[in-house]
Amino acid sequence: MNTVSTANSSTTTPPAAGGDPDGVVLEARSLVKEFRAAGGRRFGHAATFRAVDDVSFELRRGRTTALVGQSGSGKSTVGRLMAQLHPLTSGEILLDGQPVHAVRGKAFTRYCGSVQMMLQDPFASLNPLHRVEHVLGRVLRIHGHARTPEEVREQSLALLERVNLRPSTRYLTRFPHELSGGERQRVSVARALAAQPRVLLADEPVSMLDVTIRREILDLIDTLRREERIAVLYITHDLGSARAYSEETLVMYHGKVVERGPSEQVISDPQHEYTQRLLAASPDPARRLAR
Repeated sequence: MNTVSTANSSTTTPPAAGGDPDGVVLEARSLVKEFRAAGGRRFGHAATFRAVDDVSFELRRGRTTALVGQSGSGKSTVGRLMAQLHPLTSGEILLDGQPVHAVRGKAFTRYCGSVQMMLQDPFASLNPLHRVEHVLGRVLRIHGHARTPEEVREQSLALLERVNLRPSTRYLTRFPHELSGGERQRVSVARALAAQPRVLLADEPVSMLDVTIRREILDLIDTLRREERIAVLYITHDLGSARAYSEETLVMYHGKVVERGPSEQVISDPQHEYTQRLLAASPDPARRLAR
């Protein structure tokens, strides 16, 4: 079934006007990504498979959009496309309404100043050879937010305070292996904030963390979204957290978005059979996370 089920709601946000505080920051239009199939050829040509097939959505200031699907659905590939980590096969990405072409060098640095990505694995996302002060200082310098050692230290300490790593002076000189998984992910959030982004692409940010600290990290991201007016793409397989932390949910299956709409409605009244199966397979899909 290739049709997209769309939940009806009178609260859907209208298209952004020029001064709309909830306006569109980042937009995906008809994204397609094909990869070469390993060892495969067809009719004399390299065989390919389509990991992302005609995916479109908008990310708005101060709002969270959840991209939900099982492993292999294409959701993480979408995140990497939006972060410019993979080239598009076709389609278009727009930042502030302007097309973003394949970026490298200084253009990529400028793009990363607006769009930051949090990866799933807190153990692999930080260089084990670098202290926290180097991780944060490097981003601050690259994006021109701090220049002198004093400025770097002051802002790094403020970032650690912002993500609730206290006392911040104790964490500044630590290496990643000296941190817990939750602490590493907080450093990852601080590193993203160091660029002062307007968009955060969070790819399964809590799936590898202990259950006891997952909500703490999601609450932190949600607080930053609200206070900093950051647009968030929350990529997850967890329908419960999508319901609790996002205004809009898109459900992906075999590279396509098969259902979209307000999160509460998509999850409480799913229209597409795949969404229904996904909910049925969830441990407790109807339970909203305690906030």
